[in-house]
Amino acid sequence: MSTPIWRTSSYTGQNGACVEVASNVEPVRVRDTKDRDGGAQTYSRPAWRAFLTHLRTR
Repeated sequence: MSTPIWRTSSYTGQNGACVEVASNVEPVRVRDTKDRDGGAQTYSRPAWRAFLTHLRTR
């Protein structure tokens, strides 16, 4: 099992109010930067890819 490598969103401000994503693992994990110990949401790789594609087309 791989260890998640968390990346912080480039939109994170000085207050850290954003999300971090670990896409090097399956399922992809997303967590709140202000509550790193509060758990993470998980998404299959195809679902995550579809979400990102949707964001890019907006």
